Amino acid sequence: MISRRALVTSTAAVLLAATVEGCANNPVGKLFKGKSTRGYQGKGTRIPVLTGNGSLDPAPALKGVDFAIPAPQALTSWPVPGGAYDGYTDHIEAGANFQIAWKRKVGAGGSRSSHPTGAPVIADGVIYVMDGRATVSALSESSGETLWRANLETKTRRDKEGYGGGVAYADGLVFVASGYRFVAALDAKSGATKWRTATESPVHGAPTYSAGKVFVSDIVDQFYAFDAQTGAVAWDYQALEEPARVLAAPSAVVSGDVVIAPFASGEVVAMRVSNGAPVWSDTLSFTSRNNALSEIRDIPGRPVVYRGDVFAGSHSGMFGSIQLRDGQRRWDLPITTITTPWPAGDVVYVVDQSGQVICIARESGQIYWKVNLNEGIKKVKKRPVWTSPILASGQLMLANSHGLAVTLNPKTGAKEAEMKLGAPAYVGPIAANGKVYFLTDNAELVAIR
Repeated sequence: MISRRALVTSTAAVLLAATVEGCANNPVGKLFKGKSTRGYQGKGTRIPVLTGNGSLDPAPALKGVDFAIPAPQALTSWPVPGGAYDGYTDHIEAGANFQIAWKRKVGAGGSRSSHPTGAPVIADGVIYVMDGRATVSALSESSGETLWRANLETKTRRDKEGYGGGVAYADGLVFVASGYRFVAALDAKSGATKWRTATESPVHGAPTYSAGKVFVSDIVDQFYAFDAQTGAVAWDYQALEEPARVLAAPSAVVSGDVVIAPFASGEVVAMRVSNGAPVWSDTLSFTSRNNALSEIRDIPGRPVVYRGDVFAGSHSGMFGSIQLRDGQRRWDLPITTITTPWPAGDVVYVVDQSGQVICIARESGQIYWKVNLNEGIKKVKKRPVWTSPILASGQLMLANSHGLAVTLNPKTGAKEAEMKLGAPAYVGPIAANGKVYFLTDNAELVAIR
């Protein structure tokens, strides 16, 4: 008899392949092969059954209206997903010249059984990054030289594929979460394992850290808080279980004494850091009869806390602003997104699944402008998927699954520069000490000065 959990995992794996533009641009799509439908000879005319999520037109009242963006600030570290332990830098001084400083291979890239999904982290001049098969590398931030490498891959019959996971840093330790069903802590100077705790299900979310705890979620929407020094489970929380999800490494975000976690059900849940007691929850879910993929409610991007609001979006077609203090919805928009938004000053930038970059008024939810980076590309199989954006040195930077990185004018959305990375990019960039970093699907770290 097949267990319910096994069935959930199997179903999730199949649905992963259908999430991003019909599998054409999702690396997981390579795992599934079927008969071609190009030779269809039936009678009648084919019509599309998967349509867009509605019109998102710029607000006439905002035409010609300027908005404020803070000046760039120097950032010396990026220790956890999103940047700081408890805070957010909305405009970073980095990558001003938009030129490649160096490239370094960091392990196993995309294949039938592995894909890098977690962004690197930076602390004390060292970059920590995990490849597609649970090998963690420490590199010199200035030169890209490899300082140490630790292979944590689990070789068992059950764990042949290790999708998902990522790294975080705190107090001299590198915390690792992996699809190979474990969470671990490594010594940041040597890579030696300090502790390793097995989990019942694969962990797809990258870890984050706060107040002596490491937070992760697994593929059955169980959220854990581990003791950072011992690896013991401090508390856990079970969200609504959802079999359909997107291949990504979503992380929780901490603000004060609250940790906010996204789940595959479309839930955003705020919990107390100390004991996991729920504070509030909201569901960013929109089901459309015209879009079968709206049934996949996953929130693959990390929520962002900015000036008292939580910004997050789901694959099912809803992006919203939620008040941090009480969980009340401020506004929402019909945007299908699998990326992390980037709020800055008066606006918030979000990239949707069709390749549109949308600039939204942070307070009202009205749209200033939108730019379709895939304009002119008619065939779905040639349409690239774009990463989360970052605002650095007056440029909105992002990359795509065709290996192209671009910069946009943050006030107008006009494309200003582009660069070939050499391989597809699915992971959003990070920045510190004057450089922006992209991790490509072939497990190459690209530093842009």
